Amino acid sequence: MMSDGDEVKYKYLYNINSPKDLRKYSENELPLICDEVRDYLIDAITQIGGHFGSGLGVVELTVALHYVYNTPVDKLIFDVGHQGYPHKILTGRRDALHTIRKFGGLSGFLKPNESEYDAFGAGHASTSISAALGMATARDFKGEDYRVAAIIGDGAMTGGLAYEGLNNCGVRKSDITVILNDNNMSINQNVSALSNYFNDLYASSMVQKFRENIWQFTNKFDFGDRLRRAASRLEDGVKAIVTPGVLFEAMGFNYFGPINGHNVQKLIRVLRLIKDLKGPVLLHVVTHKGKGYLPAERDSHYFHAIGTIDKKTGLSTKTIQKNTAPEYYKIFGNTLTELARKNKNLLAITAAMADGTGLDIFAKNFPERVIDVGIAEEHAVTFAAGLAMQGMTPIVAIYSSFLQRAVDQIAHDVALQKLPVVFAIDRAGIVGEDGQTHHGLLDIAFLRAICDMTVTAPKDEQELRDLLYSATEFYKVPFSIRYPRGKSLGVPIKEPKKIPYASWEITKHGTDLAILAVGKMVRIAEEAAIILTEHDISAQVVNCRFIKPMDTVMLDSISANFDHIFTIEDAIVLGGFGSGVAEYFVENDYKNNLKILGVPDRTIEHGSQEQLFEMLALHPEGVANTIRDFFSR
Repeated sequence: MMSDGDEVKYKYLYNINSPKDLRKYSENELPLICDEVRDYLIDAITQIGGHFGSGLGVVELTVALHYVYNTPVDKLIFDVGHQGYPHKILTGRRDALHTIRKFGGLSGFLKPNESEYDAFGAGHASTSISAALGMATARDFKGEDYRVAAIIGDGAMTGGLAYEGLNNCGVRKSDITVILNDNNMSINQNVSALSNYFNDLYASSMVQKFRENIWQFTNKFDFGDRLRRAASRLEDGVKAIVTPGVLFEAMGFNYFGPINGHNVQKLIRVLRLIKDLKGPVLLHVVTHKGKGYLPAERDSHYFHAIGTIDKKTGLSTKTIQKNTAPEYYKIFGNTLTELARKNKNLLAITAAMADGTGLDIFAKNFPERVIDVGIAEEHAVTFAAGLAMQGMTPIVAIYSSFLQRAVDQIAHDVALQKLPVVFAIDRAGIVGEDGQTHHGLLDIAFLRAICDMTVTAPKDEQELRDLLYSATEFYKVPFSIRYPRGKSLGVPIKEPKKIPYASWEITKHGTDLAILAVGKMVRIAEEAAIILTEHDISAQVVNCRFIKPMDTVMLDSISANFDHIFTIEDAIVLGGFGSGVAEYFVENDYKNNLKILGVPDRTIEHGSQEQLFEMLALHPEGVANTIRDFFSR
C-alpha cells in the first residue's frame, strides 16, 4: 500500500492505475516512469520476497508494450510469468503488490481471473507462442480486430513447444508478433547501431511498399520467379550479415533485432513500426536481468527469486529457523554424489534446474556427468531412455509439476520398454507460494496409470537415500521417487541400505484403526495418532513407501485386523494412493470402512505450506479431527 511519502517519491506511478493512464504521458517522460516502476519493484520485493531479477530486466519493455498496444483489447501473452511484476504494477495491482504469493493475495504468475490484462495464464515455460497463435487464429475466424503479441525469454526458447509454435506461425501466416527477450547476451555496439538502422529500414512503410511493388512488377514477366528469388537472396544476405535472425526468417517470420531492451523510446519506435505488419513478426530484444539493482546485476541467478533481503546490501534478512535440517533436494544431491563414486555409469539429467534440484552439488564433483537439456522435459525423458538402453544409469531430476509435460515419454519411451530410468521428483505435493501452477499434486495419479512404473515416496531423508540407493543398484526397472519441497525432518543420516521391493513398514502400532500414509504424510499421521490417544483412540500408522506396487501382504493383514482404515496423501485423491487401496479392496471384496484423505478435486491457490495444509485439514489436528468424526459415526 502506498503511503503519503510515496506520493512524492513516485510522482508518476502514483497516478498510473491502468495502461490508459500511462498513455497520457509523453514519450520523454517514460524513462522517468520506468525508473519509478523499477524502484517500486525493488522497494516492495526486497521486503516481501518473490521473483525479482526477471521483472527488473523487462521494465522498459513492459512500459513500451502497454504504451504502444491498446491493452486489454490487444493481447499481451507473457511466457512463464516470472517477469510479470512490472505488468501487474501498471495494470491496477500496484498497491496490492505487497500481497504477491501470499495466501489470499496476488499470484506470482499471470492469471486471467485476477485481471483482464492477464490474457493467458502462465506458470510453465514455452507456452506463449502457441497460446498467442491460438488467440490470433480465433480473432481471424471471428472477424475481430486486435493485435496479439507473445513475450518469451531466451530460456523458454529452449523448450520444444516454443519451436512447435514458431513453426505453426510460419505455416498459418497469421498476424502475430513474437518478442524474444534475450537476457543472456550483450550487443556489440557497432553491430547494434548498424542492425538498428536496417531494422528501421526494413520495417518502414516505404520499404514494405517497395517490396510489394517489386513482387508485383516481376510477376509480369516469365522469368519473374527467378528475379524474385534473386531479390530475396540479396535481401537475406544483407540481413544475415547484420542480424542473427536467419533461423526465424527461415521459419516464416519477419525478423527485427537485436535492439537494446532498456531504451524505452527506441522500443516504442520499433514497436510502432512493426505492430501492423502482416504475417508473423519476431522482435529480438536484449535486456539485462536484474537491471537497475547492482546486486542482482552481479548475480542474476541468485536474485532470480528472493526472500526478504536488505535493500542496500542484497543480503537475506530472514531469521535463522530452529529447524537446521537440510532441504530434501540437498539430501538428494549429496546422496547422488556418494552413489556416483561407486557407480561409474550413473548420469544425472536436468531440464534447466540444476540448482533447484540439487544437481549443482553433484556437478561440483562430477561436472561431466550432469547433462542440462534446457527447458525440455519431454526430451530429457526420452534422452534418458536412450542412455538406459545402452547400459547407463540415468537419473532424471525434475519438479513434479514440470514432469507433467513428459507423461507420454515416460509411458512410451521408458515404461513400455521397461528401461531402468530413475525419476527424482522434487517439489511433490503442496509447494506453497508458487501456487496452482507449481503444486505437485498429479504425479501419483498419472504415474500409477503407467504400466510397469514403480512409484515411491520416502517418509524422511534417510529413506530418500535408501530408495535412491535401491533404485540405482538393485531395481533395474522404471522407478520414481517423489519428495516434498522444504526442510527434511532432521533424522540421523546413515549409510544407505536396500529396501525390500514393494514393502511397507509399521511406524506406530495401534488397535482401533489404521492410517496408511504416504511420504511426508507419515510424520503428520504419527502426530495425529498422538492427538487421538488423548481421545482414547489407538491408531496404527503404516509407512506406505511403495505406492505402486503396494505391499499387498501387509494390506491383507490390515484389512483382516481393522474395520476402519484411513489413507492419507499430499496429492490429488482422484486416481491417487487411496484410490489404489480402494481398487484393491473392491477387487478382493473387502468390506472395511475406508476413508481417503488428500487434496480434493479443485484448484489449490498459493500461500505458505502451513496455511495450505491447514486449509485442507491435512495438518495433524485436521487429520485427527477428521478421523474422530468418521470413527465416531
